[in-house]
Formats: sequence, C-alpha cells, structure tokens
Amino acid sequence: MPIRLPTASLRSAGHAARGAMGTRPASAVGGITFARGKATLPDLAYDYGALEPHISGKIMELHHKNHHQTYVNGLNSALETIEEAKAKGNDAAAASVAPLLNFHGGGHINHTLFWENLAPANKDGGGEPEGALKKSIDEDFGSFQTLQKQMNTALAGIQGSGWAWLVKDKSAGTLQVVTRPNQDPVTGNYVPLLGIDAWEHAYYLQYQNRKAEYFSAIWNVINWKTVAGRLEKA
Repeated sequence: MPIRLPTASLRSAGHAARGAMGTRPASAVGGITFARGKATLPDLAYDYGALEPHISGKIMELHHKNHHQTYVNGLNSALETIEEAKAKGNDAAAASVAPLLNFHGGGHINHTLFWENLAPANKDGGGEPEGALKKSIDEDFGSFQTLQKQMNTALAGIQGSGWAWLVKDKSAGTLQVVTRPNQDPVTGNYVPLLGIDAWEHAYYLQYQNRKAEYFSAIWNVINWKTVAGRLEKA
C-alpha cells in the first residue's frame, strides 16, 4: 500500500532518486517512489583523486564514503520507521519522521546529483557550456561569466550550510539561480541542472575558511555535458 506523507520539499524530487535506488516500486513518500530494497551509495564515474588539484582526493573520499553514506543510512532508517508505523496503522508516528526523511532523503538526492555534476578537468570537466545550454545561459544571464558570478555570490551568501543550484523554471521557461538550506532538495516547478555544495565538509579540509577559493576552483571540474543533458530532459 503506497505511503504518502505531506513532505512538500520532496514532492517533485523523485526524478533525481531514480537510479540511486532499485527499480521495483513498493511505496511512495511525498511523490517519490521507493523500491523494496534499500537506498545504496552510488558509485562515482571517476577516482577520488581525479578532480585534483581543484578538489582533493581525501575530501572526495570522506565526502562520498562517509558523508553521503550517512544520508543513505539515515534515509533507510527513516523509511523502515515509516513502514513499521504504517503497518501498525500509526499515521502520526509515520508523519513524525517527515523531517528526517526530508534531511536524509534530500542529502541522498543532492549528493547523487552533485557527483554527476563533476568530472576530471582532463576529460569532461571545466571549460564552458556549449550548444543549447550556452544559448539558454546567454539569454537568461547575459553570459556564462555572469552566471558564474551569480552562482558564486549566492554560494557566499549562504548562512551556515546549504546549496546553490542552477535550475530550469518550468513555469517561466527560464534558467535561474536559487539556494536551498541544509539538505532541502530542489522541488516544485524547478528542475535542478547544476548544484554546488556549500557545506563545510565539501571544502574545509583543503580550503579551510577560504571558501571563496573553493567556489572558484570547482568550475574547473563541472561536467557541462551532464548539465546540458538535464536541460534537454527538462
């Protein structure tokens, strides 16, 4: 029996979870369909050290194996709690897990998108957007350089932890830069195209308090092919 909770911040993020979990649907929470099996940590398409010198291999290892795994574990635990509560007919107990589901589910979704946004600089990473993506950026921001400045300004303005995203607004048909606190995923009419993690664990080991350097360096390993593919699907 499907499970639906009023977790608005997860409602339209289901597309990002596909592939990160199994394929056999069992339940749905806030519009996301989950499999009978558990969420699992996605593999990276590159080695931990492949993004150096822009992002150190140690940061990538800790970020992926430790931090992302924690979100996966938390998501699975929240889902188990919900299933048990629903089996007992305790809707209140199931609904009480919504904040954990939002945090850990959002963390899993955001990081799964994030890893796909990156690529080694000697392969698909860095450079500038091309084709339809470049045209859309030029139309909505004026230039790629203006987009970079807006994203970096948005990242620097995040108080505490959070993310900056380049999104497609399905209602307006335009690209925009938005921020989200903590691990809140991009939802509603926005389709996430490019996300940059502004949590300290994403940069502090290498850049310490010089987070502006991290925000500048990460553009050297952005996989624009992935971003363009997401725009095409949007």
